Amino acid sequence: MNRYVCIHGHFYQPPRENPWLEEIELQESAHPYHDWNERITAESYAPNAYARILRPDGRIADIVNNFSRISFNVGPTLFQWLEHNQPDVYNRLLEADRESRDRFSGHGSAMAQAYNHLIMPLANSRDKRTQVVWGIADFEYRFGRRPEGMWLPETAVDLESLDIMAEQGIRFTVLSPHQAKQMRWSQSDHWMDVTGGRIDTQLAYRCNLPSGRSIAIFFYNGKISQEVAFTRLLSDGQRFVNRLLGAFPKISDRPRLVHIATDGETYGHHNLFADMALAWALQNIEDRDDVQLIDYAEFLEKVPPEHEVEIFENTSWSCAHGVERWRSDCGDNTGMHPGWHQKWRTPLRNALNWLRDELIPFYEQEAAGLLRSPWEARDDYISVILNREPERVRKFLEANAGHPLSPEETVQALRLLELQRHAMLMFTSCGWFFDEISGIETTQVMLYALRAMQIAQERTGLDLEPKFMQQLEEAPSNIPTYGNGARVFEALVKPARVDLHRVAAHYSIASLFGEYEDVQKIFCYTISRDISACYEAGAERLLVTKIRVRSDITWEEGAIDLAVVYLGSHNFFGGTRDHDTMPLFAMMRRDIRAPFLQGNIPETITRISKQFKNKNYSLWHLFHDEQRRIFEKVLEHAFDEVEFFFRLITSHHFPVIQAMRQMNLSLSPALSTPMEYITNTDLRRALENPEIDLRRVKDMAERFEEFSIQPDRSTLGFAARRKITALMAQLSENPEETDILRTLDSLFRILADLDLQPDLWEAQNLFLTMGKKHYSDHKRRAESGDASAGEWVESFLKVGNHFNMGEVSYEPASVVV
Repeated sequence: MNRYVCIHGHFYQPPRENPWLEEIELQESAHPYHDWNERITAESYAPNAYARILRPDGRIADIVNNFSRISFNVGPTLFQWLEHNQPDVYNRLLEADRESRDRFSGHGSAMAQAYNHLIMPLANSRDKRTQVVWGIADFEYRFGRRPEGMWLPETAVDLESLDIMAEQGIRFTVLSPHQAKQMRWSQSDHWMDVTGGRIDTQLAYRCNLPSGRSIAIFFYNGKISQEVAFTRLLSDGQRFVNRLLGAFPKISDRPRLVHIATDGETYGHHNLFADMALAWALQNIEDRDDVQLIDYAEFLEKVPPEHEVEIFENTSWSCAHGVERWRSDCGDNTGMHPGWHQKWRTPLRNALNWLRDELIPFYEQEAAGLLRSPWEARDDYISVILNREPERVRKFLEANAGHPLSPEETVQALRLLELQRHAMLMFTSCGWFFDEISGIETTQVMLYALRAMQIAQERTGLDLEPKFMQQLEEAPSNIPTYGNGARVFEALVKPARVDLHRVAAHYSIASLFGEYEDVQKIFCYTISRDISACYEAGAERLLVTKIRVRSDITWEEGAIDLAVVYLGSHNFFGGTRDHDTMPLFAMMRRDIRAPFLQGNIPETITRISKQFKNKNYSLWHLFHDEQRRIFEKVLEHAFDEVEFFFRLITSHHFPVIQAMRQMNLSLSPALSTPMEYITNTDLRRALENPEIDLRRVKDMAERFEEFSIQPDRSTLGFAARRKITALMAQLSENPEETDILRTLDSLFRILADLDLQPDLWEAQNLFLTMGKKHYSDHKRRAESGDASAGEWVESFLKVGNHFNMGEVSYEPASVVV
């Protein structure tokens, strides 16, 4: 065999976590999903982990793991989110690498990535090293092996970064063909100019480095990669295969590798159903005799580089001007906002470079008395980032501290290391990639900068913020409302700042709308309640509490007194202060409680202001998810009122409505709107009921046609998806229950006319897995005369038809492409 194909996917999302909470808050722009990570997981990562292969008749033939047959890297910050929020997808990624080792001669198809996707040529030497060290450590933690290859963010490359990678044991990386400068045969002194992407991409090359080390480089097929990313090549799996195979020379006496590289999100998120085209293409290639799927590491073993290459430094795959997209108004942008400039990029880069350089001596000086080697400790800190269990943190400190640390010194050391983590996160490439300084990706990197400055200020009083904002004034915004980066920072970044008092305020306000335990986790903080008293006066409530707030990240903690008065609707007023003594706490409680119990709310607010001075809070200081929850709670009564009156109108006038529809007379909105609302509500509740009443569901579903009203397809589709998935989960646990199969069949039939198109992805996974386990046995028993097995098979095939599967789907080796 001398023809090989490798498809590489670079799977990555910018870190979106609130730097103080270590979790992603609600992102309205990702609706109907909670945030963009969740949305893109549903559109790309999960579909590729459970990819459908369709038969010629359009039915599902099999569900496969695309990751096991491609080369892939997953950004470490995204990987960490998947581990905690999408464990099924996360585990499929780990399984894919294990499976690929069997397929590719022991070489796993997963590659590492420089840690948080900063542009390596624009980083200082120390940050480059830490990025490589952290990327390798993250990979080893997840895959249980050393990585052979490493993906450079945006393929942005310089020799120093390659040298560090080679020093750390990385064997190869992947670049764009336009990053190759010249090449020569290993035994030749003659260099051949390959600029303009003219390098032969079907070979591996050796790049000799200044240290005397070397690293292998693969240059992907740029033309096909562009077609995959930006044309409709993925709309047809066969056309995709033909395009890949057509790149091979007609005659070759040496092994050749056709390989492409794109953002992994190309397969699903950017191109709907491209995950299925990829699955079909991979299966088709794997079934052929004239070509073989391979990953980079296996090809490197089979065909070691015989050619040397020199690269263009400070270049990337996504900027025609090298790496200028991440530091200047070079003209490269998304194209979504014609007329917008990116003149803000240089001032932002300069401000962050200045901040990084100011924090270096601060870190070295403050860490010198705590850590044996501050920079080696930073490299080792990835072990804590990956697993923040207290015992893991203690072991890290024992290994890196210059002496046994006191509790106060432990907090100082952890805060300093967090400062350095955020000082690298603030260079994440996405901050410059898009069009506007007020965009969520750019404000995110400024959030990291603010977090780093906060730690420095709280530690020693060093206030870097004024000079930082002064530099941001030079960064012009395209939006007149903001004007410049300093105003963006003031409006969108500073309000997100969190300290122990704001966490305490969040706890106090939110606790009025939910039962909190004596020990409560709020994001990455642990709240311990010592004393709590709640008073009511009509609709108003007063909460006075003493709590202890502890950061699970830096271990800093504080005892805090707080009081909050709820004035009804969405109106709150509260305050916090450091706890002093119990007598002072008792005096404060009596002082505030007295006017409240007398119904004197203005005086209550005055006394809270006096007791807590400038530490006053309202609903605006809650974290986004809790704000949404409280508004929904506040509006519950309003929704109850709407439903009450709509139901009253519907029931009172139902005979008239029915008569008008029988006479084909249209209903006025005054009658059709309540009818539509109530019918949708009743069907949704029927679907949400744990014990489904099919007769009730059928009656509600028939009303839509009977009265010519519209179903809320989004809401009802979501409810139907959850019910079908829940029934499939029950069936998976009780595979002999034919009644569940009958219920599923009936439910599908009832809902068919509503055209809800529920997302059946998860339920299909469960159904096909179950079919492969149980169908053949039940069919054999049915053919032997077992009547109950026959009923099961009949019902199972009916449900499979609803899931777009046929009998062949459950048979071994059922895939046909």
